[in-house]
Amino acid sequence: MGTRSSMLQEAEITEIQKETGFSSNQIVRLYSRFTNLDKSDQGFLRRADFLRIPELAINPLGDRIVHAFFKESNSDSVNFRDFMRVLARFRPVKKNAQKNKLNDREEKLKFAFKMYDLDGDDMISRDELLNVLHMMVGANISDQQLESIADRTISEVDLDCDQNISFSEFVKAMERVDVEQKMSIRFLN
Repeated sequence: MGTRSSMLQEAEITEIQKETGFSSNQIVRLYSRFTNLDKSDQGFLRRADFLRIPELAINPLGDRIVHAFFKESNSDSVNFRDFMRVLARFRPVKKNAQKNKLNDREEKLKFAFKMYDLDGDDMISRDELLNVLHMMVGANISDQQLESIADRTISEVDLDCDQNISFSEFVKAMERVDVEQKMSIRFLN
């Protein structure tokens, strides 16, 4: 899996299938997309490679999503396996499908939580919530309205009254949300 000229081996495809739940065809297609993004032909992606993806470049949370890929790899580059692990969190969950740890409800919620937890302290503060709201709506809503939304959210979700949202409080707030559908991207088979 080093350079663009290398091809995925059947054993690698099988391992990635087991780990991520993607089909063999999906893995091959995503590998093709990965190698197309790898302009340096080194077998890994850097932040600039991700920012060339039009959907991420225009997404208000694009930078946070890109950050998640690098958080997974604990590096300034992302190899194909790391790439697939992050994408697996967006794979739709089919009824009666074999369970997969990377895209179960808890993993999807952890991923979403990290989008808001900007400083990585496992808590979402009012300021972090405000920052993400700003990213999402830009100048479409006044600062006063955003502050009101953040304050109301904290007051409703913060069960232990510490002025932060913990992961367990986040999970509780998301109980009625169909996370499996809301955090899914349709991948071609």
